[in-house]
This record gives sequence, C-alpha cells and structure tokens, in this order.
Amino acid sequence: MRTSQIVFGERQHLLRVLDSLERTAITRVRLQQERNVLEELIHARTMELNGINKQWDQKIAVVLSHSIRPEQLDQLAKQAPKTDYYLLRLISEHPRTSAKTLGRLARHSYAAIRENVARHPNTDASTLLHLSKDRSMPLWYLVAFNPNTPAGLRGKLQERMRKLAPVSPPQ
Repeated sequence: MRTSQIVFGERQHLLRVLDSLERTAITRVRLQQERNVLEELIHARTMELNGINKQWDQKIAVVLSHSIRPEQLDQLAKQAPKTDYYLLRLISEHPRTSAKTLGRLARHSYAAIRENVARHPNTDASTLLHLSKDRSMPLWYLVAFNPNTPAGLRGKLQERMRKLAPVSPPQ
C-alpha cells in the first residue's frame, strides 16, 4: 500500500536528485531533459499525495504551524484518510494535540502513530491503559515512562520490564 509517508519520501528524494542535478556539469540540453523528467515525477508524486488527501501540502503546512489550535488538529485528524500516515504521525507528535485526539489516534493501525501517542505528554490515563494492553514491547515500554501513566499501572509495567531484563551471569 502506498501511504502518504511513502509517496512523500519518494518526492523528497526526487527533489534532492533535482538539486544535485542542478550542480552537475552536464550539457544544457541533457540538463533540461533530466530536469523535465524529474519535474514530471515530482508533480506525479504531488498529485498522488493530493489523491490521498486533498490539498495535502497545505494541510501539512497547517500542522507544522506553531499557531495551530488543538481544535484544528482534531479536525484534521478526523478528516484525514487512514492512509495519510505522514499527516497523522505529525498530528500525533504535535505538542498541542489534545487528549481526545490522541485517544482516537491510539487506535490507528500504524505503530509509529500509536508509539507517538504512548509517549505524548497530553495523553490521558485511559488511553495509556488501552495502549498498555498491546503486548508489543515498544508500546507498553513507552507507556511505562509517560508521566501521565497512573502509578499502579506504571508499577505493573516496570515489573514486566524487570521480568524481561536479561539476567547478568555471576562474576
């Protein structure tokens, strides 16, 4: 499946290739031919991103804005297609994302989004409890270190860590 994260990565790579090409000593005709091909490929990736989520670049710019409000982040998260991993990942790590939005994102299929929620300082106790039930090591481990994790749950997770810790051989 081609998610926004994959397509965006491809576009970024093509942009770096284009930058590199501009500094290469080749004939003007070849430079123009290769530039045209790269620009077509970049445009195709941009259109693909807009196919995943209309006005994708503008939405990314809004999320990256320091003045965005929690309500705007919530609205963008609600409207985003599940395959817009890149946008949802940015929202899940944004410092202004509300506990309510993080609670919804905690159920996303993409592990990186759930991991961001598990470590986010705005994640509430009920969402952290939900995430702790996921037995994948990184997720419950991140929950154990979130300052909003209730003391009782933190203790249980720390005990789980002790049980999984490798035993040092006797000296």
